[in-house]
Amino acid sequence: MVNAKGLWHKQGVMPPRTGHRPRPPLDAAQLDELALHYVGRFATSRSKLTAYLKRKLRERGWAGERDPDPELIAEKLAGLGYVDDAAFALGKARALSGRGYGARRVGQALYAAGISEEDGADARVLAVEARVDAALRLARRRRIGPFASTPLAPAEREKAIAALIRAGHGSALARALVHLPPGGVIDEVALADLR
Repeated sequence: MVNAKGLWHKQGVMPPRTGHRPRPPLDAAQLDELALHYVGRFATSRSKLTAYLKRKLRERGWAGERDPDPELIAEKLAGLGYVDDAAFALGKARALSGRGYGARRVGQALYAAGISEEDGADARVLAVEARVDAALRLARRRRIGPFASTPLAPAEREKAIAALIRAGHGSALARALVHLPPGGVIDEVALADLR
């Protein structure tokens, strides 16, 4: 939505512009052009591109001769190599793991992006393999466990465990990491055995 100051908000579709001529409905060439512009600016999946094109059709309407087919456009661009769900999934998994998120959270992000099990398989494997590094990265950023300056009180420990679990890490790994003493030795091999 656009507020009184003309700023964009993510809650919905923009209302018609007041005081301006309405934008003309889209035709097939314009829809193709919008799709190309979108994939040129953003890393995306077929599902996200399809949703974008459907939103544009709702906003502007359709003036083409035949019914619009956003799915066909997304498949065509995927066939040309402009959209690659597997590469998108790997990039998303690397980015989320690098920020400290676990395999479960990566899986949720891939599901939300419409990535199929087949296209997301390598990304899920990467997230599982990087889970200890990701948990340590988050613990360092939040100053949890061995990265804390002082031992945490029991209530703070439970909050830290909850934060790690919300970030997609297994409860056993979260508990083990939180219970490590500040400045303690980190045995990554032992942590890797935990889920």
